[in-house]
Amino acid sequence: MNKDIILNKTKTFVKDKLYNEGSGHDWFHTKRVYNLATYLCEKEGGDEFIIKMTALLHDIDDWKFSNNNKTTEDFLKSLDVNEEDIHKIMNIITTMSYKGGVVDSTQDNLEGKIVQDADRLDAMGAIGIARAFTYGGSKNRLMYDPNIKPRDFHSLDEVKNLNNHTVNHFYEKLLKLKDLINTDTAKQIAEERHRFMEIYLDEFFYEWNFNKEK
Repeated sequence: MNKDIILNKTKTFVKDKLYNEGSGHDWFHTKRVYNLATYLCEKEGGDEFIIKMTALLHDIDDWKFSNNNKTTEDFLKSLDVNEEDIHKIMNIITTMSYKGGVVDSTQDNLEGKIVQDADRLDAMGAIGIARAFTYGGSKNRLMYDPNIKPRDFHSLDEVKNLNNHTVNHFYEKLLKLKDLINTDTAKQIAEERHRFMEIYLDEFFYEWNFNKEK
């Protein structure tokens, strides 16, 4: 099948699956990651088809909502994508997530580095802030509780199950992403988005503690 046809079918498939997803992993997130990954590919190189397909499909079987990747793999097979490309796409998808920093997410090829960078960039800056609070709300988490401090996780079960609030997520993940970016182009973008999050948190705590009683 023609690669342009495969890409268009994939866009339709993902849009249908994720359009109304309510945790910040919706179609618009995927579209932003796709656009960022395409831009990084133009600057850094890599297999454009692998990068675009991986960017489109990276959240279909996200570990936060699913325990397997069969939907993604079965979809790729239904399009007659060749086995080598399926293996590359699936390998990136199953290894790129941060997962609380408890699982090695190091990418061993340029395509994986680019898609991972694009996904992480969308977790930073103004959009990243909005997505963090959207996800927290979807899990009925408090916005902030000064009695619950940020922590270092030791297992994926801890990441999934420990009582937490959204502001901690900045310290447990989002502010760490800048130093985990792979490509030079993405690093430049990450610097600005990282700084914006720092400014936001300064303002957040200023307002939270405004005229605080001693």
